[in-house]
Amino acid sequence: MSDYKAPLAEMRFVINEVADLASLNSLPGLGEATPDLVDAILEEAGKFAADVFAPLNRSGDRAGCVLEDGEVRTPKGFKEAYADFVRGGWNGVPFDAEYGGQGLPWLASAAISEIWNAANMSLALCPLLTQSAIELLTAHASAELKSMFLPRLVAGEWTGAMNLTEPQAGSDLAAIRCKATVEGDHYKITGQKIFISYGDHDFGENIVHMVLARLAGAAEGIKGLSLFVVPKFMVNKDGSLGTRNAVRCLSLEHKMGLHASPTAVMSYDGAFAYLIGEENRGLEYMFTMMNNARLAVGLEGVAIAERAYQQARAYAFERVQGRVMGSDGATIAGHPDVKRMLLSMKAETEAARALAYFAAAALDKARRHPDQARRRYWQTLVDLLIPVVKAWCADAGIRVADTGIQVHGGGGYIEETGAAQYFRDVRVTSIYEGTNGIQAADLAGRKVARDGGAAAYSFIAMMRETVGELKDEAIRNRLNDGVNALARATDRLVGAYAKDRETVAAGAVHYLRLFGNVSAGRLMAQAAHVAQSKLDAGGGDPVFLNAKIISARFFADQVMAQSDALADIFINGAAAITAARKEHL
Repeated sequence: MSDYKAPLAEMRFVINEVADLASLNSLPGLGEATPDLVDAILEEAGKFAADVFAPLNRSGDRAGCVLEDGEVRTPKGFKEAYADFVRGGWNGVPFDAEYGGQGLPWLASAAISEIWNAANMSLALCPLLTQSAIELLTAHASAELKSMFLPRLVAGEWTGAMNLTEPQAGSDLAAIRCKATVEGDHYKITGQKIFISYGDHDFGENIVHMVLARLAGAAEGIKGLSLFVVPKFMVNKDGSLGTRNAVRCLSLEHKMGLHASPTAVMSYDGAFAYLIGEENRGLEYMFTMMNNARLAVGLEGVAIAERAYQQARAYAFERVQGRVMGSDGATIAGHPDVKRMLLSMKAETEAARALAYFAAAALDKARRHPDQARRRYWQTLVDLLIPVVKAWCADAGIRVADTGIQVHGGGGYIEETGAAQYFRDVRVTSIYEGTNGIQAADLAGRKVARDGGAAAYSFIAMMRETVGELKDEAIRNRLNDGVNALARATDRLVGAYAKDRETVAAGAVHYLRLFGNVSAGRLMAQAAHVAQSKLDAGGGDPVFLNAKIISARFFADQVMAQSDALADIFINGAAAITAARKEHL
């Protein structure tokens, strides 16, 4: 397994030239988030990740987590690494100073999150969930609950966990049976949750669980769900920790990857709980946490793609095998098919990064723009992009990690090289926070069809503006064809959804992939345009800038070229799916 080095030059370029950090500096509260400051923070994050997180990635995968005497122990070094992370103030990067945060833009936080996950995804998953819990409490909790929990969560001294899934209720949250009862000024929770990432561990002093449960007498289905805070240890009025709550880890799941991340089966036996917001609005509130986590999962895909690419590239530049251009001793990086694989890994990683960072910058504008109409505009765009970022970037990470195994040849299929771990770890991202099929259904139904395609058509118009600005004819033509294909597929979706939802659902994953390809392709084209302009002006590193242009051309020729086919599959490819019955499967 090769060492990890944060791709700072690439990150700077995307942050400044694609996501446009400078446009965020004029927003209220972000005046100090200058490119120089963000660059310095990224450099320090890169050092910390390389020195502290990354060295534990392989050993943690081999050792895994252990449940002994009712307590979970993480692999050697993890607890200490997390303590260093907290001491460094890294957990509070995007959060308000009111609760001890640093108030940096989500764009900067997204880049830092990529660094943590690339270095050690198992370890980085803990602060990812805490970050999502902070978002939830900030948006929906009472002032009392905020003061009780947010300062310690923002600091990272306490960690957060999301409790949705039950044995009979996977993605179908309407089937949740976990019960809540009223007891005076608080509630008691009884039931069981499964697949709870960092549901128990030895990192922080307390674990703050966000639990979906149903009150006695509440309506069936999702409308009867309420959301509760259930701490592992009770919190006294002075903020100190009290007795152990009636919540415990029954077992740890044995997973394909992320062995160093404890995934728990949690039992609630009359656990003391606090209601978040109003009764029976739990799923509405939980979507705040889930949407934050969906952006974060997309960044996990970016991160592992980058790590897998770095290792595959290092291997290809060292491995001597076969004859290249009639020369003995050349490394496999010279073979055309290996060049193709490396370029595909590089281009997809860069495209996924650009898409995730663009969405993060849009989130900053949705939160902070002084004009209400512009805030609504950007929030609509964020809502549209979240399922795309989650699913498309996750799938990109899986494809890149898979290709990395192929670059290694036989060595990729054995654990000693470490290439297989990236695939094992990233594979869950297409399942996390709603499977990618659910993301596709969400995009098609809630985000495109519900408003008659208004948000999608507005974004398509934005992409058409980019087409008009491009000078590279080949990339411009590919992007133009992609935008046209997306518009055609969107027309079909909007026209068919009300009367033929089954057909739309059958092709939704192809629509999402088309949407992701074109959205990311537009950003890659924009990056190539900026790179060429800098070259023409005689500025910047010519090797780096030419590499950006080559990546964009590769993406245009080999990914964007799929646009018409994906549109045709979405529009015309569902007949066999809708005709199939159980006996045909």
